[in-house]
Amino acid sequence: MIEDKEKLIKTAYERGFEVEKLYGGCAQCTMIGIFDTLGIDNPSLIKACTGLAGGGGRMCDGVCGGYAGGSLAMASIFGRRRSNMDGDIEDKTAAYDMTIRLRQVFIKEYGSIICGDIHKKKFGRNYNMWSQIEMDQFNADGAHTDKCTSVVGTAAASAVRIILDEAEKRGMSLEALRIKALE
Repeated sequence: MIEDKEKLIKTAYERGFEVEKLYGGCAQCTMIGIFDTLGIDNPSLIKACTGLAGGGGRMCDGVCGGYAGGSLAMASIFGRRRSNMDGDIEDKTAAYDMTIRLRQVFIKEYGSIICGDIHKKKFGRNYNMWSQIEMDQFNADGAHTDKCTSVVGTAAASAVRIILDEAEKRGMSLEALRIKALE
């Protein structure tokens, strides 16, 4: 059993929320919330999340960056490795199952995993993220105060819960989880 599990989940929410509030970039901020909480360092993966913000390229028509960042973080620990593409069945299946669990959280909480749908739920409307006027309104409406920040916090906390559940199922400690993330 992993000690202080609920504290770690709360920390992930707070860290994801805080980083999204300061910097924006939902996929990156979700991943930072997860990795900082679990003591994992993967700067290349965090960098790779840049283009996933705002439903991908800030177009809002793809999956929420919080959902994408959470899924990527989970699979970066419990996913199939390139060195074992014809194997790693347990990890590949775990990554699928974990993403489905995160999806269920998003469907229950927001009714969708799509960025624009979540905007409609949280703000009551969509925004053109490539218009400065619309971006100013997005921010004025609370994007980085309590709206997208809470989505990122929820994504980070939910992903940490799912990761820790999988680790416990396998009898892994937090340190073993960190080692697995380096594989």
